[in-house]
Amino acid sequence: MTRLKNALRGHFIAPVPTTGAEPADSDYLELAKWISGVTDDTNEETDDTGFYDGDGTKETTVTGVSGAYTFDGFYDSEDPAQALVAAKKYKIGDDRKLWHKIVSADGKKQWTGLATVSDIKAGDGDATDYEAFGCKLTFNQLPKEKAITPPSGGGSGE
Repeated sequence: MTRLKNALRGHFIAPVPTTGAEPADSDYLELAKWISGVTDDTNEETDDTGFYDGDGTKETTVTGVSGAYTFDGFYDSEDPAQALVAAKKYKIGDDRKLWHKIVSADGKKQWTGLATVSDIKAGDGDATDYEAFGCKLTFNQLPKEKAITPPSGGGSGE
């Protein structure tokens, strides 16, 4: 298997349509410009229990997963994705929700779900630094996984 750079993984966001349905692919904006780091901050809840039908050794069961990603970089107020995040800074409740889509670095899978944006930074830092940008996107439910099929046609021509 080939090692793939993190920069090949895509993170896309879209506003929540008034219908509440998932947005069209064309509505998603890539959250990438001037982003230098993305951290997987997924939180797992577990339960450790031993059973009499074993030797009493505790087994770990994952009881909950809260998928989350934290973005760090520089702020560009003209970038549509960063502007969408920045517009949520002084919002609360449902007004903090966005759709988040992740496309794997190999382009074979994607995960999509409604997420809440928090920890928004849109212009932050020392006077001599470039303005900082950052946010955390936390899925509100487990995201839906989907295989991505390459477009037909255009093969290698062999």
